[in-house]
Amino acid sequence: MSFLGIDLGTGSLKVAIVDENGREQAVASVAYAIETPHAGWAETSVQTWWRALCEAAARLPDGLRREVRAIGFSGQMHGVVLIDEAGEAVRPAMLWPDTRALALLDAWPEPQPNPVAPGMAGPLLRWIVLHEPQSASRTRWALQPKDWLRVALGGAVVTDPSDACATALADPAGMWDAALLDRLGIPRAWFAPLAPSYAAGGVLSEKAAQALGLRPGIVLATGAADTPCAALGSGLAHDGDALLTTGTGGQIVVLAECAPAAARGLHRYRAASDHWYRMAAMQNVGIALERVRGWLSYEWADAYRDAFGDAAGASTTAASGLTFLPYLTGERTPWLNPMARGGWLGLALDHTRGTMMRAAFEGVAFSLRAGLDAIRASGATVTALKLAGGGSIDAHWRQLLADALNVELHAVDCPNAAPRGAAILGGLASGHWHARDLAALAPGATRVAGPRGDAALAERYARFLDLYGRVETWFDGTHSR
Repeated sequence: MSFLGIDLGTGSLKVAIVDENGREQAVASVAYAIETPHAGWAETSVQTWWRALCEAAARLPDGLRREVRAIGFSGQMHGVVLIDEAGEAVRPAMLWPDTRALALLDAWPEPQPNPVAPGMAGPLLRWIVLHEPQSASRTRWALQPKDWLRVALGGAVVTDPSDACATALADPAGMWDAALLDRLGIPRAWFAPLAPSYAAGGVLSEKAAQALGLRPGIVLATGAADTPCAALGSGLAHDGDALLTTGTGGQIVVLAECAPAAARGLHRYRAASDHWYRMAAMQNVGIALERVRGWLSYEWADAYRDAFGDAAGASTTAASGLTFLPYLTGERTPWLNPMARGGWLGLALDHTRGTMMRAAFEGVAFSLRAGLDAIRASGATVTALKLAGGGSIDAHWRQLLADALNVELHAVDCPNAAPRGAAILGGLASGHWHARDLAALAPGATRVAGPRGDAALAERYARFLDLYGRVETWFDGTHSR
């Protein structure tokens, strides 16, 4: 007996099969490109997603596919897919990086229970109503990406609170806000009924089973958004459990039994279980470091060597006086400033490429610390973080993160957390597991770094915050171009 998890991401689709004990048995992924037919648009054809799913499934062993008893779903948050009465896509899916609705955000005046971004379903659907009436007239359902995929496999038209609460069209608990929909002119009838992420949401159709090499009639879980699925797959099960994910961007997620209080710059969303979570979302982690590496003409091995020296944290290039702001694409937590930008300040003639690279690593670590400080200010006590993400492998980088964040870091033995979390939802929906089993399903985690009380680093963090405060008003529409 095994369970299949499908993670429908922004740039790739990943599938993973886990056994009855939650151990990963096989994994496959297929990448695809985001389409940008106009400046600021971010779209993908649903046929691109379907082809990626069929190709990824075909890479899984036939024997394991025949043993799958349920499927769970994880999906990129915020975007939206419009389908007609027959279930056909009305237009390409609109995705979270899309900024076409930026001018419409005034329809969500502050204060809001969560930050509102132009790539969320609410602003995008408002744009559709105003600018594509022909698409609006054909629409029967406005679905989240993972919900479209479940429907395409024969499942029910339904969504879960973890996705609904991140649309800017629902209350923090995930219930659709009828008054807001009416005010925006968005039809209430477009929105799917709600069900728990771990509830059964139909069964696999004969046609889809044939395309994927699976047994027809197996249970389809409702599923959840990718961040709560990754938290579930990484073993977050109790109040206060926390996860740091570093990739292109960075997320810090802290589980909570009850709804956290609203806090500026932080998201408070429903988890894949019956919990909630606080989330700090930082846009500039791997994307900033990769760009700096390119600017400085480094290979990664040389960048780590020159930035950190021979021993973890014992850099010979960590010169005082040089600060790097990593906000190359604006920033969400804690500043909520899409116009923020980055750069070095304090360069001197004796600084080297290594000094600049080290300052970049520190600047990214400090941006993560600013996000974590926002979480701590909201009332959460965080002294340890589970660590996931491909951008957090180097021991030097891990030590800098532990020092900058003032936490212990425990690397999670789960490279595919989101599809694993989705597979667990499939097991819950089929009745194989129950909520009481989640803690026991947590993957192993190894302590890889702890804070060393670096006073000089703390001073550089204070300088980082001071610098951002001094230049924040300079970043406007003119200077950002």
